[in-house]
Amino acid sequence: MGVPLPGRLGERAREILAGRLAPVPARDAATVVLLRDDPLEVYLLRRQATMAFAAGAYVFPGGSVDPRDADQAVAWAGPSPAGWGEILRTGESTARGLVCAAVRETFEESGVLLAGPGPRTVVTDTTGDDWEADRLALIARTLSFAEFLDRRGLVLRSDLLKAWGHWITPVMETRRFDTRFFVAALPSGQRTRDVGGEASEVAWMRPGDALAAARDRTVFLMPPTFRTLTEIAAFETIGDVLSCPRSITTIVPAPAEVDGRMVLVIPEEIPEEIPARFPEAGRAGT
Repeated sequence: MGVPLPGRLGERAREILAGRLAPVPARDAATVVLLRDDPLEVYLLRRQATMAFAAGAYVFPGGSVDPRDADQAVAWAGPSPAGWGEILRTGESTARGLVCAAVRETFEESGVLLAGPGPRTVVTDTTGDDWEADRLALIARTLSFAEFLDRRGLVLRSDLLKAWGHWITPVMETRRFDTRFFVAALPSGQRTRDVGGEASEVAWMRPGDALAAARDRTVFLMPPTFRTLTEIAAFETIGDVLSCPRSITTIVPAPAEVDGRMVLVIPEEIPEEIPARFPEAGRAGT
């Protein structure tokens, strides 16, 4: 049982299991499942086919934590970083960085901003040329998220996020991420847009439709994305998703040798018929 590990991935896995090769350290990362109602749909980006890793995969917005995301200058409303640390089972500084990265990456990759002028408000339109200039500056890292919020008189709304999952990239990958998954509703008045960059296309899809497309092999989903969509598909509305009790468990797919073949064992049920593929390097926002 398990997903076959081809070529160099299998060789790296064998070397690591034998203690002859050390795994690459996993980088903190965050990804956000954006939701909208009537019917319940999720926002997905399709990775460029020319990308060195996860090429063509449909993923959620997300990426690595920028060291500046943990800056205490980030204007904040909602549950505190210390409170998030308890939820995410990590230190306060790391939790601050993860939540900030979740909001920043969502804006960078979808144009949706989970922030507002105050603790009970949220911006309603982020489509102007000035917003686009700021988004590009964030991507280029010439502008920190703290500076962006301060410039616009906004506060990060951590209460608009719900912690959902925790996946760590397998040890044989050459790019590894320690990724927290969040869910969030699309704010009223805002809309997603195709912002280009790493994505060749974007789509709102019903979770069940995305899963069916994966079974038909017309959509490529990495296991964390598949598992998350399976969980979301059990709900009918955003309210149901956000109100459900959620206990965060850490999932670490692990390589193993079975009958002389290297495979990846995923400690969560994913149907065998799903054509899971593991490229040479992972991605944070999967």
